[in-house]
Amino acid sequence: MPINQNHPFEELGGVKCAVVERNVPAGRVAFLKELLEHNGFEVVTVPSPPPKAAAPKPAVDPPPALGEPALQERGEGEKTETFTVGVTDVTFNTVNAIFGRLLRTRDGHVV
Repeated sequence: MPINQNHPFEELGGVKCAVVERNVPAGRVAFLKELLEHNGFEVVTVPSPPPKAAAPKPAVDPPPALGEPALQERGEGEKTETFTVGVTDVTFNTVNAIFGRLLRTRDGHVV
């Protein structure tokens, strides 16, 4: 149960963690893990639960108006695996870390 919306925490992989981000693609997981570990945090990553089922589509879509491009729909095969990233320090707050200029990159720049 979060203290407020800016400080969520939960159990990830059997460890109590402060949640950094949810529904993160694999590329961003690698970036966040490297950044947070460089700043001294122990990172825990678990697969996110699948999204809830979307509402059924209407039987007939209206045709696009003249001069408007037709919208391209995503196929159902384009599902990407997402992850939840957390750190074992439950006092970690993402908003405070960024606006407080507490995180640094490997070359010393402030995030």
